[in-house]
Amino acid sequence: MSTPFSHFFTKINQISPLESNFTEVLEAIALKPKTLYFRGKMPENVSKGPSQKPEQTRTTRPKTVAIVGSRHNTKYGEEVAYKLAYELGKRGVVVVSGLAYGIDTIAHQGCLDGGGITVAVLGTAIDNIYPKPHEAVARKIIEQNGTIISEYAPGTHPFPKTSFLERNRLISGLSDIVVVVEAAERSGSLNTATHAIEQGKTVFAVPGNITNPYSQGCNKLIKQGAIPYTEPDDILRDLFPDMYSRRHKKHKQLNLIGDTDVETKILQGLANGLRKGEEIMNATHLPPEVFNETITLLEIKSRVRPLGMNNWSLI
Repeated sequence: MSTPFSHFFTKINQISPLESNFTEVLEAIALKPKTLYFRGKMPENVSKGPSQKPEQTRTTRPKTVAIVGSRHNTKYGEEVAYKLAYELGKRGVVVVSGLAYGIDTIAHQGCLDGGGITVAVLGTAIDNIYPKPHEAVARKIIEQNGTIISEYAPGTHPFPKTSFLERNRLISGLSDIVVVVEAAERSGSLNTATHAIEQGKTVFAVPGNITNPYSQGCNKLIKQGAIPYTEPDDILRDLFPDMYSRRHKKHKQLNLIGDTDVETKILQGLANGLRKGEEIMNATHLPPEVFNETITLLEIKSRVRPLGMNNWSLI
């Protein structure tokens, strides 16, 4: 490690939550921390678009997702957590976790590999990275403009046994969404999910094998109302609804273009609410033989589906 970076890693900052745009959301949670200690750089606000005044640019807090889970993850859990964190990091979403063994560190690493910013919330004092083998990951987080946060002052040793559960309210409090990847029936990740629910945050859980003890917690969360997570788009759609609405509209428009002019006419007729073959032929001025041949081809291409009695709909 170079001398300048070593100094950067050891520098400890002290603030109240209100002193940072990123941490001020913690003022709204129960048992809000009075003081935060951190190393590195707090995530900065991102551009929200131009304001009415040309010289000003509107900014907003970056979208933030917590990814938590078992310390004893399976290969399945590793793949799910890494892919989600990687895709979020690529899109500028801040990933928050607890730097613990298992899913937490996989999430940090996935975000880093995606070029993103990640935040680790410690359950120990800020000068006591735990577990020790994760000091290397902590350095990478800081080097890539992320931060390590704790509510415990330097020199707080030994740390309280309850501190890891207490920090979970900060992980969920900093996040817009909490995703639980793998969790046993009695798990600290479920504690994070409970805090998230109390804080009014959206909770996703990854469905798992019902015979796997490390999936029982997630499956239980889903039964209790958590949203099943199946792909990164589940989260991105929730974070960026306007973007996905535009994408859906564009996809819908593209879906109305056929391989021929006749196919396009039929597809657009169906999009305008026509269902009966006779109505479509009248609106498009297509002879029956051309309509019948084309609608059959569209069915083969999985563009339309029959509803019976010469009624049709888009797929």
